[in-house]
Amino acid sequence: MRVSKALGLSLLVLFAGSTSLYAADARKPSAQGSSQPSLLSEFRGGFSAQDPWGPEGEDGSANLTGEILFAKPFTASDLFTSYFIPRPHIGGSLNFDDRTSFAYAGLTWTFDITPSLFVEGSLGGAIHNGEDKVTDPFANRQSLGCSPLFRESGSVGVRLSANWSVMATIEHLSNAGACSENRGLTNVGARVGYSF
Repeated sequence: MRVSKALGLSLLVLFAGSTSLYAADARKPSAQGSSQPSLLSEFRGGFSAQDPWGPEGEDGSANLTGEILFAKPFTASDLFTSYFIPRPHIGGSLNFDDRTSFAYAGLTWTFDITPSLFVEGSLGGAIHNGEDKVTDPFANRQSLGCSPLFRESGSVGVRLSANWSVMATIEHLSNAGACSENRGLTNVGARVGYSF
C-alpha cells in the first residue's frame, strides 16, 4: 500500500506542477504582446474497472485515473497530416484495493470523426507496483512478468464544448512476451477531459 500512496502522491505533485507551469506560461507576454502558446494541451481524469476479466477484478476493484496531454511538438499546414502528429502524454492509475497501480508515458493520436465525435489511440510504456509472479491462486493479483510494461489504449469520445469532453477508454498493459509471465492487465473506464 505504501507504493500505491507514493505513486498517487507523485501523480498529484506532477499535476500540480504542470498546472502551475501552464498558469505561468499563460501570464507571460511575448514580444508581440500576446501570450505564448501553452505547453499543455489537455487534462483528463476519471475511473476505470481494474482488469474485469482477470483475477485483479474479480470483486469489482476500481481505479482513479489521471492523464496530462502536452501540445503537439510541431504543426502541419494541412488537417490530414496533422492527424498523424501525436501529442505526448503522461498519466497514472491508482487502485483503491491495493492491487496493481501504475504510471505511464507515451504518444496519443486523435482523429475527428465529426466536429463533436472523435476516436484516439495511444502507445507507450508503464511502470507498476504489481506482482511479477503470483504463486498464490487466491491472491487476487495478476502475474505481470516484469516492469516496465508496454501500454496501449483506445478511446471513443464526445466533445461537449470547446473545452470539455467525455470518453470511454480501454487500456492494456503487458510485456509483449519479454518475460515468462505475460497475461497483462486490461482496464475499462470513463474519463472527462478539459482542453486548455
